[in-house]
This record gives sequence, structure tokens and C-alpha cells, in this order.
Amino acid sequence: MSCPADDNDYMPQADHLPERGSLRPVLYWAVLTSAIVAVGCGSEAPESKALKAGSAQSVLRGKTLISQYQCGSCHTIPGVSDARGLTAVSLEGFGRRSYIGGRIPNQPSALSAWLVDPHSQAPSATMPYLAVSPADAMDMANYLGTLQ
Repeated sequence: MSCPADDNDYMPQADHLPERGSLRPVLYWAVLTSAIVAVGCGSEAPESKALKAGSAQSVLRGKTLISQYQCGSCHTIPGVSDARGLTAVSLEGFGRRSYIGGRIPNQPSALSAWLVDPHSQAPSATMPYLAVSPADAMDMANYLGTLQ
């Protein structure tokens, strides 16, 4: 049995290397791909920033609406008085979650659509239809996004 270090078959030979000019497109794409990955890894999706940057007025309105729609009947929701429900998951730390209902990416537009009609997003969802308007849903999403 020979050691690969003893065997020069795995080493590229000068006569097998691509011509000098042919590496330029490969290097270009490698650098471009690396740059895209580096930028994407350190940043949040624009929508995610929008959820966190919801105006103070929208966040306060969302908190009030969550109380009015009686979300606390099923959910425990930090900051909402009498929101101590135990039949559904706690919404503590909701802004850090990756998914809504375990399957939908936690983004403001998706959360708003979920609040308007959860069954259109996930037919097997146990959350009831509450006739939440799109505007109310966005304010509620902004409040939930502050729960870190």
C-alpha cells in the first residue's frame, strides 16, 4: 500500500493546469459568490428589520388590539394584562422565533396574513379565525415583534 505523498498522481502537473486566462471567470464568480454570502450572513431580511422598527404608535396600538381580540384567552403574552392563556403556546420571545405555527417564516407580512386568516396559511392550524383586519394585524405583528 503506498502513501499518497509518495504518489504524485494526485498532484496537478504543470502540463495539466488550465491556461492562465481561463481562471479569470472562475475567480470572478468565486469572489462574487463569497461577497454575496458574506453580506447575507451578517444582515437581516428587510422585512425583519421593519418588524423590529415598527413605530411606537403601531406597537402600542398592537398591544391594545391583542387585548381587544382576546388573544390572551389562549396565549400567555408578556406585557398584555390578563393574557395568561394556557391552551396555546406562550408568545414570550416571539420576536426571536424563526417560524409562525412551526412552519411559516416569521416575517411581518406572513405574520399579518396569519393573524388575518390562519387557516389560509396552515389549514390544520388550531388558531381560530378572529376577523382581524389587515391594518390591525400589522399593528399586532409589530407588537409581537418586540417580544424578545
